[in-house]
Amino acid sequence: MNRTYEINPRLASVFATQQRWLMAHIGLALHFRREPDDYRKQLTAARFLDVIRQHDVASRNTADAFIKEMLHYGFIEYLPATQDARIRPMQPAVFALEPVTLWLMAHLHTLDSLDGASRLAMFLSRPDALAMVQPLIADGLLSSNPVREPKKTFSLFTWLNNGGVVMDWLISGVDPDHANLNRIPTDIVSIGDFATWLKLSRTHLARKLRAAEELGSVGWLGQRGNSVMWVSPDFYQEYISAQVVKLAIMDAAFSEAFGSTAPN
Repeated sequence: MNRTYEINPRLASVFATQQRWLMAHIGLALHFRREPDDYRKQLTAARFLDVIRQHDVASRNTADAFIKEMLHYGFIEYLPATQDARIRPMQPAVFALEPVTLWLMAHLHTLDSLDGASRLAMFLSRPDALAMVQPLIADGLLSSNPVREPKKTFSLFTWLNNGGVVMDWLISGVDPDHANLNRIPTDIVSIGDFATWLKLSRTHLARKLRAAEELGSVGWLGQRGNSVMWVSPDFYQEYISAQVVKLAIMDAAFSEAFGSTAPN
Protein backbone atom coordinates (compact mmCIF):
# COMPACT_ATOMS: atom_id res chain seq x y z
CA MET A 1 0.00 0.00 0.00
CA ASN A 2 2.87 2.33 0.76
CA ARG A 3 4.46 1.63 -2.64
CA THR A 4 1.17 2.42 -4.35
CA TYR A 5 1.14 5.78 -2.60
CA GLU A 6 4.73 6.49 -3.63
CA ILE A 7 3.99 5.76 -7.31
CA ASN A 8 1.10 8.23 -7.57
CA PRO A 9 0.39 10.27 -4.40
CA ARG A 10 -2.29 12.38 -6.08
CA LEU A 11 -4.25 9.36 -7.25
CA ALA A 12 -3.77 7.71 -3.86
CA SER A 13 -5.28 10.84 -2.29
CA VAL A 14 -8.64 9.78 -3.74
CA PHE A 15 -8.67 7.38 -0.78
CA ALA A 16 -7.00 9.89 1.55
CA THR A 17 -9.72 10.01 4.20
CA GLN A 18 -12.52 7.71 5.29
CA GLN A 19 -15.05 10.01 3.63
CA ARG A 20 -13.23 10.19 0.29
CA TRP A 21 -12.62 6.43 0.39
CA LEU A 22 -16.33 5.72 0.73
CA MET A 23 -17.26 8.29 -1.94
CA ALA A 24 -14.79 6.68 -4.35
CA HIS A 25 -16.27 3.23 -3.71
CA ILE A 26 -19.79 4.58 -4.29
CA GLY A 27 -18.74 6.09 -7.61
CA LEU A 28 -17.03 2.89 -8.74
CA ALA A 29 -20.04 0.78 -7.75
CA LEU A 30 -22.37 3.02 -9.76
CA HIS A 31 -20.04 2.71 -12.74
CA PHE A 32 -19.81 -1.08 -12.57
CA ARG A 33 -23.57 -1.46 -12.06
CA ARG A 34 -24.41 0.80 -14.98
CA GLU A 35 -26.52 -0.30 -17.94
CA PRO A 36 -24.46 0.82 -20.96
CA ASP A 37 -27.49 0.83 -23.24
CA ASP A 38 -29.47 3.10 -20.91
CA TYR A 39 -27.74 6.43 -20.31
CA ARG A 40 -30.19 7.16 -17.48
CA LYS A 41 -28.69 4.27 -15.49
CA GLN A 42 -25.04 5.16 -15.84
CA LEU A 43 -22.75 7.02 -13.45
CA THR A 44 -23.87 10.65 -13.38
CA ALA A 45 -23.32 13.45 -10.90
CA ALA A 46 -27.02 13.37 -9.95
CA ARG A 47 -27.03 9.63 -9.22
CA PHE A 48 -23.75 9.90 -7.31
CA LEU A 49 -25.04 12.75 -5.12
CA ASP A 50 -28.26 10.87 -4.49
CA VAL A 51 -26.46 7.75 -3.20
CA ILE A 52 -24.12 9.88 -1.08
CA ARG A 53 -27.21 11.45 0.50
CA GLN A 54 -28.94 8.09 1.01
CA HIS A 55 -25.97 6.73 2.95
CA ASP A 56 -25.16 10.01 4.72
CA VAL A 57 -21.52 9.85 3.65
CA ALA A 58 -20.92 13.55 2.98
CA SER A 59 -22.68 16.85 2.41
CA ARG A 60 -23.87 17.70 -1.08
CA ASN A 61 -21.21 20.41 -1.39
CA THR A 62 -18.42 18.05 -0.32
CA ALA A 63 -19.58 15.36 -2.76
CA ASP A 64 -19.93 17.90 -5.58
CA ALA A 65 -16.40 19.21 -4.91
CA PHE A 66 -15.11 15.62 -4.97
CA ILE A 67 -16.59 15.03 -8.43
CA LYS A 68 -15.10 18.27 -9.75
CA GLU A 69 -11.69 17.35 -8.36
CA MET A 70 -11.82 13.91 -9.97
CA LEU A 71 -12.75 15.48 -13.32
CA HIS A 72 -10.05 18.14 -13.00
CA TYR A 73 -7.28 15.56 -12.55
CA GLY A 74 -8.68 13.21 -15.19
CA PHE A 75 -9.48 10.40 -12.76
CA ILE A 76 -13.00 10.35 -14.19
CA GLU A 77 -14.15 11.60 -17.58
CA TYR A 78 -17.36 12.44 -19.37
CA LEU A 79 -18.73 10.04 -21.95
CA PRO A 80 -19.93 11.33 -25.34
CA ALA A 81 -23.11 13.42 -25.30
CA THR A 82 -26.40 11.54 -24.93
CA GLN A 83 -29.80 12.11 -26.43
CA ASP A 84 -30.67 14.15 -23.36
CA ALA A 85 -28.20 17.00 -23.02
CA ARG A 86 -29.09 17.37 -19.34
CA ILE A 87 -27.59 13.94 -18.55
CA ARG A 88 -23.81 13.64 -18.71
CA PRO A 89 -22.62 10.10 -17.90
CA MET A 90 -19.11 9.67 -16.53
CA GLN A 91 -16.64 6.81 -16.20
CA PRO A 92 -13.32 6.22 -14.40
CA ALA A 93 -10.23 6.66 -16.52
CA VAL A 94 -8.51 3.35 -17.27
CA PHE A 95 -5.34 4.35 -15.42
CA ALA A 96 -7.40 5.25 -12.33
CA LEU A 97 -8.65 1.66 -12.05
CA GLU A 98 -5.14 0.20 -11.88
CA PRO A 99 -4.44 1.04 -8.21
CA VAL A 100 -7.93 -0.18 -7.27
CA THR A 101 -7.12 -3.50 -8.91
CA LEU A 102 -3.77 -3.70 -7.11
CA TRP A 103 -5.48 -2.82 -3.81
CA LEU A 104 -7.95 -5.66 -4.26
CA MET A 105 -5.26 -8.10 -5.38
CA ALA A 106 -3.20 -7.37 -2.26
CA HIS A 107 -6.16 -8.16 -0.03
CA LEU A 108 -7.10 -11.31 -1.94
CA HIS A 109 -3.50 -12.50 -1.60
CA THR A 110 -3.74 -11.88 2.14
CA LEU A 111 -6.97 -13.88 2.39
CA ASP A 112 -5.46 -16.73 0.37
CA SER A 113 -2.42 -16.81 2.64
CA LEU A 114 -4.74 -17.26 5.64
CA ASP A 115 -6.77 -20.21 4.37
CA GLY A 116 -4.97 -21.59 1.31
CA ALA A 117 -7.78 -20.68 -1.11
CA SER A 118 -7.24 -19.39 -4.65
CA ARG A 119 -9.17 -16.12 -4.78
CA LEU A 120 -6.37 -14.21 -6.47
CA ALA A 121 -5.94 -16.79 -9.25
CA MET A 122 -9.70 -16.80 -9.79
CA PHE A 123 -9.74 -13.00 -9.88
CA LEU A 124 -6.92 -12.85 -12.43
CA SER A 125 -8.65 -15.40 -14.65
CA ARG A 126 -11.74 -13.21 -15.09
CA PRO A 127 -11.50 -9.96 -17.11
CA ASP A 128 -14.74 -8.81 -15.49
CA ALA A 129 -13.69 -9.71 -11.95
CA LEU A 130 -13.28 -6.15 -10.66
CA ALA A 131 -16.70 -5.16 -12.01
CA MET A 132 -18.26 -8.19 -10.34
CA VAL A 133 -16.79 -7.87 -6.87
CA GLN A 134 -16.18 -4.14 -6.24
CA PRO A 135 -19.87 -3.13 -5.97
CA LEU A 136 -20.40 -5.88 -3.40
CA ILE A 137 -17.40 -4.65 -1.42
CA ALA A 138 -18.85 -1.14 -1.52
CA ASP A 139 -22.16 -2.47 -0.19
CA GLY A 140 -20.35 -4.19 2.66
CA LEU A 141 -18.31 -1.13 3.58
CA LEU A 142 -21.33 1.17 3.58
CA SER A 143 -23.38 -1.17 5.76
CA SER A 144 -20.64 -1.89 8.31
CA ASN A 145 -20.84 0.00 11.61
CA PRO A 146 -17.16 -0.70 12.45
CA VAL A 147 -16.17 0.79 9.09
CA ARG A 148 -18.54 3.76 9.26
CA GLU A 149 -17.87 4.53 12.94
CA PRO A 150 -14.23 3.70 13.73
CA LYS A 151 -13.20 4.10 17.36
CA LYS A 152 -10.60 6.03 19.28
CA THR A 153 -7.24 6.47 17.50
CA PHE A 154 -8.36 4.95 14.21
CA SER A 155 -11.13 7.54 14.04
CA LEU A 156 -8.63 10.30 14.77
CA PHE A 157 -6.53 9.42 11.71
CA THR A 158 -9.35 8.57 9.29
CA TRP A 159 -10.25 12.27 9.07
CA LEU A 160 -6.66 13.38 8.45
CA ASN A 161 -5.60 13.83 4.83
CA ASN A 162 -3.71 10.65 3.99
CA GLY A 163 -4.55 9.41 7.47
CA GLY A 164 -4.85 5.84 6.24
CA VAL A 165 -1.34 6.12 4.80
CA VAL A 166 -0.10 7.44 8.15
CA MET A 167 -1.44 4.36 9.93
CA ASP A 168 -0.22 1.98 7.22
CA TRP A 169 3.26 3.45 7.47
CA LEU A 170 3.31 3.31 11.28
CA ILE A 171 2.17 -0.30 11.45
CA SER A 172 4.32 -1.48 8.54
CA GLY A 173 7.32 -0.26 10.53
CA VAL A 174 6.50 -2.54 13.46
CA ASP A 175 8.48 -5.73 13.99
CA PRO A 176 5.79 -8.38 14.74
CA ASP A 177 8.16 -9.88 17.33
CA HIS A 178 7.76 -6.65 19.33
CA ALA A 179 3.95 -6.54 19.14
CA ASN A 180 3.61 -7.82 22.71
CA LEU A 181 5.53 -4.88 24.21
CA ASN A 182 3.80 -2.10 26.16
CA ARG A 183 5.42 0.41 23.80
CA ILE A 184 5.77 -1.09 20.34
CA PRO A 185 8.62 0.59 18.38
CA THR A 186 8.08 1.76 14.80
CA ASP A 187 10.68 2.92 12.29
CA ILE A 188 9.52 6.56 12.46
CA VAL A 189 12.20 8.81 13.97
CA SER A 190 11.36 12.25 12.59
CA ILE A 191 8.03 14.06 12.21
CA GLY A 192 9.61 16.29 9.57
CA ASP A 193 10.79 13.39 7.39
CA PHE A 194 7.46 11.62 7.88
CA ALA A 195 5.50 14.73 6.86
CA THR A 196 7.71 15.28 3.80
CA TRP A 197 7.17 11.72 2.57
CA LEU A 198 3.42 12.10 3.10
CA LYS A 199 3.39 15.55 1.48
CA LEU A 200 1.56 16.86 4.55
CA SER A 201 2.02 19.98 6.60
CA ARG A 202 4.47 19.17 9.39
CA THR A 203 2.40 21.31 11.74
CA HIS A 204 -0.84 19.53 10.85
CA LEU A 205 0.70 16.07 11.20
CA ALA A 206 2.33 17.00 14.51
CA ARG A 207 -1.03 18.25 15.82
CA LYS A 208 -2.69 14.92 15.00
CA LEU A 209 0.17 12.94 16.49
CA ARG A 210 -0.02 15.03 19.66
CA ALA A 211 -3.74 14.27 19.89
CA ALA A 212 -2.88 10.57 19.54
CA GLU A 213 -0.27 11.00 22.26
CA GLU A 214 -2.91 12.44 24.57
CA LEU A 215 -4.94 9.26 24.00
CA GLY A 216 -1.90 7.21 24.97
CA SER A 217 -1.81 5.66 21.50
CA VAL A 218 1.62 6.85 20.33
CA GLY A 219 4.71 8.35 21.90
CA TRP A 220 8.45 8.75 21.61
CA LEU A 221 11.14 6.61 23.21
CA GLY A 222 13.33 9.68 23.62
CA GLN A 223 13.08 13.34 22.62
CA ARG A 224 9.64 14.09 21.19
CA GLY A 225 9.65 14.27 17.40
CA ASN A 226 13.27 13.28 17.10
CA SER A 227 13.54 9.69 18.35
CA VAL A 228 11.90 6.34 17.70
CA MET A 229 8.13 6.56 17.75
CA TRP A 230 6.10 3.85 19.47
CA VAL A 231 2.47 2.78 19.20
CA SER A 232 0.40 1.31 22.02
CA PRO A 233 -0.90 -2.29 22.02
CA ASP A 234 -4.45 -0.88 21.95
CA PHE A 235 -3.75 1.19 18.81
CA TYR A 236 -1.99 -1.77 17.19
CA GLN A 237 -5.01 -3.95 17.93
CA GLU A 238 -7.39 -1.26 16.61
CA TYR A 239 -5.52 -1.31 13.31
CA ILE A 240 -5.49 -5.11 13.15
CA SER A 241 -9.21 -5.26 13.98
CA ALA A 242 -10.00 -2.74 11.22
CA GLN A 243 -8.11 -4.88 8.72
CA VAL A 244 -10.00 -7.98 9.89
CA VAL A 245 -13.35 -6.25 9.33
CA LYS A 246 -12.30 -5.10 5.87
CA LEU A 247 -10.96 -8.52 4.89
CA ALA A 248 -14.17 -10.19 6.10
CA ILE A 249 -16.22 -7.81 3.95
CA MET A 250 -14.03 -8.53 0.93
CA ASP A 251 -14.16 -12.28 1.56
CA ALA A 252 -17.97 -12.23 1.74
CA ALA A 253 -18.17 -10.10 -1.42
CA PHE A 254 -15.84 -12.42 -3.30
CA SER A 255 -17.83 -15.49 -2.22
CA GLU A 256 -21.07 -13.85 -3.35
CA ALA A 257 -19.59 -12.90 -6.72
CA PHE A 258 -17.74 -16.12 -7.52
CA GLY A 259 -19.04 -18.83 -5.22
CA SER A 260 -16.87 -21.11 -3.08
CA THR A 261 -13.31 -20.05 -2.24
CA ALA A 262 -12.39 -23.34 -0.63
CA PRO A 263 -8.74 -24.39 -1.02
CA ASN A 264 -7.90 -26.51 -4.07
